[in-house]
Amino acid sequence: MPEPTVRDAFRSPALLRTEVLAGLVVALALIPEAISFSIIAGVDPQVGLFASFTMAVAISFLGGRPAMISAATGAVALVVAPVMKEHGYDFLIATVLLGGVIQVLLALAGVARLMRFIPRSVMVGFVNALAILIFEAQVDHMVDVPWAVYPMIAIGIAVIVGFPRISAVVPAPLVAIVALTAFTVVSAVDVPDVGDEGALPDSLPAWFLPDVPLSLETLKIIAPYAIAMALVGILESLLTAKLVDDITDSPSDKTRETWGQGAANIITGFFGGMGGCAMIGQTMINVKVSGARTRLSTFLAGVLLLVLVVGFGDVVAIIPMAALVAVMVMVSVGTFDWHSIRPATLRRMPRSETAVMLATVVVTVATHNLAIGVGVGVLVAMTLFARRVAHLTETRRSLSTDEHGVTTATYHVTGEFFFASSNDLYTQFEYAADPECVVIDMADAHVWDASTVASLDAITTKYERKGKRVTIVGLDAASAERHARLTGQLGSH
Repeated sequence: MPEPTVRDAFRSPALLRTEVLAGLVVALALIPEAISFSIIAGVDPQVGLFASFTMAVAISFLGGRPAMISAATGAVALVVAPVMKEHGYDFLIATVLLGGVIQVLLALAGVARLMRFIPRSVMVGFVNALAILIFEAQVDHMVDVPWAVYPMIAIGIAVIVGFPRISAVVPAPLVAIVALTAFTVVSAVDVPDVGDEGALPDSLPAWFLPDVPLSLETLKIIAPYAIAMALVGILESLLTAKLVDDITDSPSDKTRETWGQGAANIITGFFGGMGGCAMIGQTMINVKVSGARTRLSTFLAGVLLLVLVVGFGDVVAIIPMAALVAVMVMVSVGTFDWHSIRPATLRRMPRSETAVMLATVVVTVATHNLAIGVGVGVLVAMTLFARRVAHLTETRRSLSTDEHGVTTATYHVTGEFFFASSNDLYTQFEYAADPECVVIDMADAHVWDASTVASLDAITTKYERKGKRVTIVGLDAASAERHARLTGQLGSH
């Protein structure tokens, strides 16, 4: 069944209701997060809120993954915070603009295709780490708070879990938010609310041009942060897109998503926003919890966010944080891949796969940086894979004598030979005991790099020093071309 489109949503009242309500729930969940990310970046709350509006609206048109939510994020806030602290707001916006340009250039260079090199175990670790980070972010709202917060969170979770069994017409998170807000108003109980997180804006975002010198010195200041922002944003967005692909069982255009993120950041920068990327927590609310599938929900999340904070700021301000905490706790529970830590799964899974997953989780949670965590996970996966493949080689020796009485030692070499496996090849030959004629049969082997060619040269040289002749046979076309091009050109062993 093809994925529904915006046109399908307008033709189907049920689908349209799902998209609208999903957008509303996401908009409500975005408000406190955007404010808290603004605080991380050291800017006014409206900077994060306006960034979330422009990112969501822009990416709904430009992005390659329908129903994915992009907004101001903690990952980007952490990257750009030092610019704000050391150089001020104008340099921050200049960094966002340059970061967006870099993302567009990386998209045109085909960086999205590198996603194929991220193993499944890293993806599982990424998802589990995000679930932990989403939950960890809620802990601050559960410490040093009035006792009434705890039963309210419990009730909110119970509503989110139980309401879908009664009705699927309205998203359960929206029911929990409305019910707990109504309770706080009627009972006049004093609990932390959205208004306590920061002042909400009372005007629309306006066009903004950063007042920075157009000089090499400015570029030196902002370029390192812009590059980091671009890479973090692309990585987080593409991993989130891949996750949504799996949930919806539909493909997305990763290259379009990459340049779309860049264009959205450029638009956001020109409206004075702090930049952003895909948000997995809000995306899970939209796609997994609320069932949204089209760009309409993403567009409405941005528009309704602006309408709520500017037009209904007084109402939004009284929403208890307990309601939003309950929503995000259930998002955390739903995001975590519980199957990956079941004893049966861990027993069945190769230890190297589990090690990669754990490395990704630990580093991501420790650094609060998804890019570093995924980078370490990929490096660990590559190292363990190379180590495993390096041992899948074999060398068998046989002796034969022809009709003229000439004895030949033939070595049948099997396996994939590269830097990790070729070093051992040198030690597999009986240089002193072998006759004058030696044949190395590589019909069942492949030469991948210069290290292997260097090892074969060293083997040949050692035999020649003993007055023996070596013939290498059976190389496939690619291995033969590589060997012919590099042999004798690599120096001594």
